[in-house]
Amino acid sequence: MDVSALPGFYAIAQADPARLAVIGPDGARTTYGELLALVNQVSHGLRERGLGGGDVVAGVLPNGLDAVVMLMATGQIGLYYVPVNWHLTEAEIAYIVGDCDARLVVTAEEGTAGLAAGQPSGAPGERAAGAVMWYTSGTTGFPKGVQRPLSGAEPEAVVPLYTWFLGEVVDLRPGDGVHLVTSPMYHSAPCAHTQFALHLGHTVVIAPKFGPQTVLELIGRHRVTNAMMVPTMFHRMLQLPQEVRDRYDVSSLQQVIHTAAACPVAVKQQIMDWWGPVLYEYYGSTESAIAFAVKPHDWLARPGTVGRPAPTFEARVLDDDGNELPPGEPGLVYVRSSLGSFEYRKDPAKTAASMRGDWYTPGDVGYLDKDGFLFLCDRRTDLIVSGGVNIYPAEIEAALLEHPAVADVAVIGVPDEEWGHNVVALVEPAEGVTPGPGLTAELLEHCGPRIARFKHPKVIAYRDSLPRTPTGKLSRSKVRQSYLDGE
Repeated sequence: MDVSALPGFYAIAQADPARLAVIGPDGARTTYGELLALVNQVSHGLRERGLGGGDVVAGVLPNGLDAVVMLMATGQIGLYYVPVNWHLTEAEIAYIVGDCDARLVVTAEEGTAGLAAGQPSGAPGERAAGAVMWYTSGTTGFPKGVQRPLSGAEPEAVVPLYTWFLGEVVDLRPGDGVHLVTSPMYHSAPCAHTQFALHLGHTVVIAPKFGPQTVLELIGRHRVTNAMMVPTMFHRMLQLPQEVRDRYDVSSLQQVIHTAAACPVAVKQQIMDWWGPVLYEYYGSTESAIAFAVKPHDWLARPGTVGRPAPTFEARVLDDDGNELPPGEPGLVYVRSSLGSFEYRKDPAKTAASMRGDWYTPGDVGYLDKDGFLFLCDRRTDLIVSGGVNIYPAEIEAALLEHPAVADVAVIGVPDEEWGHNVVALVEPAEGVTPGPGLTAELLEHCGPRIARFKHPKVIAYRDSLPRTPTGKLSRSKVRQSYLDGE
């Protein structure tokens, strides 16, 4: 059935219930009709629990059918849905759940079965579009919810804008596509692309976890047409021997979208040599959404660019005094869009600090060329992007400083060919403490209950002292440079 004229998932599921919607990590298949019935039941179940427009539901759920159901159920009854990273510690999860004022938390142990049990499968009344509220860490290390206003309109009313925008940016169209989920859906891009795929009528294939051969095998088996990946995945696949790569058919791929971290030019070129010109890149943030985008042939003509402003977006590069810089001169990147505003939940000061009037900065330094293509010089000065995941040094430093053997600490990102950056902690031991392997093991054990494992330092090195300004501010650039210089 041609779904190109239908406004999104809910309409497609009614018109073509036999269409395949989801192939789960275990291979289980769910049609659009079956998925809609589950979504409606959970919507009724949420309403029965007393949740109404503007309330918040959190989901601590691994990739799978339950995560998809929660996304689409909250999306039609005017709720905010907060996907929570299940790798976080209990304390980290509790902070997010408390900060967002979640009325209900759905976990993997319970799933959606309890919400759906005994509920009707018909559509709920008074339907209204909900929104996902992703939590993103700030420079303090404490995550903040990025909250957008709810429109109050039916979910079908907002879908045409999504589909138009995606068509303009990454050439995705409604129809018989197959979308492969390769990353955890608690991250904004994989979560959003799952939702978009269903609104386009595509089949969503959820990988059990990322593995180079696992992903390549799924692409061939399900004739995957589009996927969202991060550069670390490309690097891993390129490490496969040529004879292994040759076993897999990737000819069905039309759009492989990457974001979240800078992709080395050589890596991107090698993937396009292998897969063809199918790599689409966009740059933005949880706050700004897709602000810049570049299609394959434009990138091949300008290797290294992250693209021009996406539709509805304007961009400026400003110096420290707020003056606009000419092409080729790096400064802080600012964007604005007519698509709508955001605010950090419960933190108006942080919202204001990220804005200059109605212009928002992700805090990244870059420059525009004469044709308006953006080239990034540095992701935020302090931000560590490892495997496409944002890691904030202040959070790790705070955890290590709780240990009595640590007098001072600086956490930096050190370039790594596979991960983009690795986390390195430079520790000044307390007086009388002898550094060595025993202390290193003790500090890593100390991190265990405090911060998620992916934030743990890959390397702990020791220093007699760390450079600080007269006001006590750590000079992280000096720390980083001295480490890279081998001092």
